[in-house]
Amino acid sequence: MKRSRSLVLSLVTALAATLGAAWVALPAYAAGATASFVKTADWGSGWEGKYTITNGGTSTINGWSLAFDLPSGTTLGSYWDALLTSAGQRHTFTNRSWNGAIAPGASVSFGFLASGSGSPSGCQLNGASCGGGTPPTTPPPTTPPPTTPPPTTPPPTNPPTGDLPKHLLTGYWHNFDNPAVELRLRDVPTEYDLVAVAFAEATSTPGALTFGIDPGLAASLGGYTDADFTNDVRTLHSRGKRVILSVGGETGRVTVNDAASATVFADTAAALIARYGFDGIDIDLENGLNPTYMAQALRALRAKVGSSLIIAMAPQTIDMQNPAGGYFKLALDIKDILTVVNTQFYNSGAMLGCDQNAAYGQGTVNFIVALACIQLEAGLRPDQVGLGLPAGPGAAGGGIVAPSVVNAALDCLARGTNCGSFRPPRTYPGIRGAMTWSVNWDVSNGNTFARTVAPHLDTLP
Repeated sequence: MKRSRSLVLSLVTALAATLGAAWVALPAYAAGATASFVKTADWGSGWEGKYTITNGGTSTINGWSLAFDLPSGTTLGSYWDALLTSAGQRHTFTNRSWNGAIAPGASVSFGFLASGSGSPSGCQLNGASCGGGTPPTTPPPTTPPPTTPPPTTPPPTNPPTGDLPKHLLTGYWHNFDNPAVELRLRDVPTEYDLVAVAFAEATSTPGALTFGIDPGLAASLGGYTDADFTNDVRTLHSRGKRVILSVGGETGRVTVNDAASATVFADTAAALIARYGFDGIDIDLENGLNPTYMAQALRALRAKVGSSLIIAMAPQTIDMQNPAGGYFKLALDIKDILTVVNTQFYNSGAMLGCDQNAAYGQGTVNFIVALACIQLEAGLRPDQVGLGLPAGPGAAGGGIVAPSVVNAALDCLARGTNCGSFRPPRTYPGIRGAMTWSVNWDVSNGNTFARTVAPHLDTLP
């Protein structure tokens, strides 16, 4: 989630010294395949080098995510410098992830980025800035419509947390000022069932959270205090709404990487919940997380607050591509206490869906349905999957859709109707609902998202 007006997603991760497995936003072969790539040039200015990978005849090369192992105690830069010291040298890797597509015989160039460095001018990856390369020119294959109605998933065995609606609309409320309209919490439109307050902040103590009304927001509203906010939480409760505290955001730096910080997270989150009356917590850490210790922290928090605690997550699309990834692993590890995962289906570029067959472009019904299908087919219950989309112009750098597209995606997943060329392998009547970034941007754009999507959620099975 972005505090600024919009931010284009960078497709290359800044790399620091790393132990064990390293994940880099680069093109890669299909999961389990082996391929070679060649160092073709030096870029300089912090870049380890320019590399080209060629599909040697397999049906697809899938990827923006390349998984590889570093020897213990070795930094990424020294590892590649030792292996590929000059142009023309070749190295072989085995991939463990997937996304994207390259036609047989086609090549893509890319670069490794050293820590703290910027992007070389003009570099591209699959048509987007900041990665190197040329997008494939062959059109991706389409999935033919099924000849028989898809099967329906059975109802969830675990009931939804608390008294939330079966299908709910979630919106983020800004605790800061930016070009979107500023709002007091009590002025959130009534169409929203669940309001995520953005954001709790980190302190100098690992794992610790703090929250208070932003001074800039208070000034923009002509005076708005913590006491006013707390009263507004009670007002929303009186309307049957729920309010949760979101942790992180695009610039969030909350770290939970050991047992001690997990305990601190749970303790400080419980204190904020008690002080302000929050109904739960939302994990929106866009700079990585440790699934083991975050799971420990959330279980400890639930033990303190009780079974009514709402636990939501708002990962980026790349974080929910593979169940082995940290965010996805966290969701599966806390599945028994998890309320909903509202993946941000925007600022993403093109990605593979659950068919692992074609790269779907963001801003389409195909993209939303095919990527949601990954979560639905890889272990999450339908009532734990929500569709996160921008509220309109200004809310995101890419992937903005008309609210009618959100409704079509919900229909496709819940009923098997209004689909694009991609159709999921079954229907999911229990699909939880939709989320938007943000309430403030929605109000700025005439509240069109909430007024269109909220009533449609009531029509779902």
